[in-house]
Amino acid sequence: MERPAHPYWRALRLVAVTLLGAWLGLLVAGAVATPVGPVDTTMALRPSADGGTTVNVSPLGALELDSHRAPLRLDVDLDQIDQERAAALVDRPERLRGLEAEITTDVRSGTADLAVRAAVAAVLGATTLGLLVLRRPRRALAAGGLALALMAASGAAAWATWNPKSVLEPRFSGLLASAPSVVGDARSIVSDFDVYQQELARLVTNVSKLYDTASTLPAYEPGTGTRRVLHVSDIHLNPAAWQIIKSLVKQYDIDVIIDTGDTMDHGTSAENGFLSAVTGLGAPYVWVRGNHDSDDTQRAVEELAAKSGKAARAGKGDRVHVLDDGVPVDVAGLRLAGRGDPQFTPDRSVVPAGDPAEIRSGRQLATALRAQKAAGTPVDIAVGHNPVLARQADGLVPLALAGHTHRRATTVLDGGTRLMVQGTTGGGGLRAVEDEEPQKVAASVLYLDRETNRLQAWDEITLGGLGLSSAEVARHLPDDAEPGTSPSPSPSGSPSTAPTVRPTGVDAESTPAGPSPGPVTSPPGSPG
Repeated sequence: MERPAHPYWRALRLVAVTLLGAWLGLLVAGAVATPVGPVDTTMALRPSADGGTTVNVSPLGALELDSHRAPLRLDVDLDQIDQERAAALVDRPERLRGLEAEITTDVRSGTADLAVRAAVAAVLGATTLGLLVLRRPRRALAAGGLALALMAASGAAAWATWNPKSVLEPRFSGLLASAPSVVGDARSIVSDFDVYQQELARLVTNVSKLYDTASTLPAYEPGTGTRRVLHVSDIHLNPAAWQIIKSLVKQYDIDVIIDTGDTMDHGTSAENGFLSAVTGLGAPYVWVRGNHDSDDTQRAVEELAAKSGKAARAGKGDRVHVLDDGVPVDVAGLRLAGRGDPQFTPDRSVVPAGDPAEIRSGRQLATALRAQKAAGTPVDIAVGHNPVLARQADGLVPLALAGHTHRRATTVLDGGTRLMVQGTTGGGGLRAVEDEEPQKVAASVLYLDRETNRLQAWDEITLGGLGLSSAEVARHLPDDAEPGTSPSPSPSGSPSTAPTVRPTGVDAESTPAGPSPGPVTSPPGSPG
């Protein structure tokens, strides 16, 4: 005959089943989708030792508020911006005055619905698990009742410890770590809410317009006799750049992506997670270290390169390659070689060595290029971050790529090498949503002959920066190109034109690309 369990053991089992069941119920059904102003959100209650509120603004980061002390945390995920509602706020600024009341009403309505849904989910979860584990309806109902009591007690604790001043001291993570400098200090927000409303609406609308513009870029029909190289640079931790690159890879049928560095801002290990996107861009990715990319950054990219190599051999995903020390790699029918930037300027404890360090490193790259040429395996493209380094490859390769200056330029050097300097594909990073005149987002598609790997033409793609929804594509031919060698027809039917795309209903200005600047140097105070 089975001995009855000790009362304490039965009580412990009941509590354990209640807690686990309530937790599972919250995970499965403890969330509601609700609009808050111009943003569609998902609110959820999750078990927590400290309570508080977390607002996830993917992919920019998150902010945390010490809003309450209770065993439940409120998670708010910003799913997407309703562009019609956001545009209405910008087109009719008078609506901003009612935004505070609208958001307050939306939050109250959403949290009320969430409280009811979470309580039901917790009770059902505890009751269901009680039936499965305890196998007695009375005990299962007891578990459900205990779950309801716990939810009620948690709600009461949250109400009693509610701290409305928590919005004055938020904790930011990710790109939002610089949010106070973008939308103002929280205490000044309280004292000048009208200004804050306008700045917040501008920030939200600018980000939404960038994503919208990326999807409206004009595409060219693929050519049969060209390789397509996408040249990007100076992403500076802007996650929107990955979406733009993926769009360009798909629309232009890109064979290989070459990133000339400054993918990071500070080169810290905390930033390394930002690199995970490079394996899913849709084309092989070739990277060289910039002066904002640390040795730790390079090790992280090398780890991705090793993993991507194994995946590519299994037929999954595209390869990642790191260029350094002039060691050549063969990618998409091209032979590439490069050298990482010798300087790491975010480290304020180290005095930048300036152009002499770049020249020395560039000469080491040139030595490697000469060795390849003498061995009968010449390099097609030399890659560096700083143009001063890259110009040392003059006469040894037909094409050299660089970035760093945040200004696009192309120059034929004395030895015949064409040096192409890219602008900033990340729009300067978070600064893109801070300044009144945001930096333009730049990338280029290079068309190379498949037999000779010589440059046939290139398209300079420019987005008007955050808040300016324009897209500009300018077709260029090398001076020595023969008529009719353009790899694909331009929209106007002739090369060297700059068609402009404006999304319907958006006022934006765009001007064709001007003539290329002269020789590139590294001026004082240049980006990086």
